[in-house]
Amino acid sequence: MQAVRATYQPSGHLHFPWQTLAPIFTRKLVDMRRVFIAGATGYLGRHLCAEYQQRGWYVIALVRKTSQAAPIAADQLIEAQATDPETLRGVMAGADLVVSCLGITRQTDGLGYWDVDYQANLNLLREAERAGVGQFGYIHVLRASDMAQVPMVAAKSAFVVELQRSAVAATVIAPTGYFSDMADFLKMAQSGRVWLFGNGNKRINPIHGADLATAIAEAVEAQLDWQNVGGPDIFTQRELAELAFASIGKPSRITLLPDIIRRIALRVLPFVTPSRISGPARFFLSALALNMVGACHGTRCLKDYFENSIADLKSASIHPISTERKEL
Repeated sequence: MQAVRATYQPSGHLHFPWQTLAPIFTRKLVDMRRVFIAGATGYLGRHLCAEYQQRGWYVIALVRKTSQAAPIAADQLIEAQATDPETLRGVMAGADLVVSCLGITRQTDGLGYWDVDYQANLNLLREAERAGVGQFGYIHVLRASDMAQVPMVAAKSAFVVELQRSAVAATVIAPTGYFSDMADFLKMAQSGRVWLFGNGNKRINPIHGADLATAIAEAVEAQLDWQNVGGPDIFTQRELAELAFASIGKPSRITLLPDIIRRIALRVLPFVTPSRISGPARFFLSALALNMVGACHGTRCLKDYFENSIADLKSASIHPISTERKEL
């Protein structure tokens, strides 16, 4: 590191030679690796931004509207619509890496899975190719081939095919499920009963978003083609239910439903509910019939997540946020 000395001026003020420092800072910025993160305002995207900043990368975050983007650990915000390729022109100039966790779990703005999970990601890939980006990381889902009939998974899988055909080096990360997905078990426990299909013995090792972000960065750095990722602890669905009840201090009340009910629901849902409801429901009902276990990563435990979630709910009930307008 180049040494920079400060000198005292006759006025008695300390003077730094900024002309000498400026090239150092400029050179540091140029030397920093640059990552472009799509889906940056989502749960995982925020963790990815923070992870890459901690690793010393220059983080460029893609957002739909900078005015509505809550604080993100990014060096630069890019306002563009991934569904509109024209708005992406030039946004990846100088980027070394693109990581996309772009996708929808609730269909809004008239957009569907093929609009976002497939086409928007394809738009990102084509722009990365034009910009000469060296590597593209994509967050997929575990056991996608066993859920090919699920629209969300089909759209994601179709994009993965395009990604693997591209000349850009690709890393696909397939997580088992987030801690936040397990909140449904906690909600059922709080309502008094957890309902499971079959014998409740299907296994999963869900992962915290921060741990997943670390696993993604490590897989990309190692230039892996594919990485199945889960959390440190493996549970059966019955054990998840028992953990949820233990977290709220109540005895377990678990009801096992015949699996045929789940299968009937999968067939009926598209005809009796709108796609914004049936889409995510079909994914979760399909995943419940599978063992969703990936390579163990991370240190954060679901037990702590449940307990913290309950503490947050209690705090919110004790200190409710007033929405009433006060008269002055």
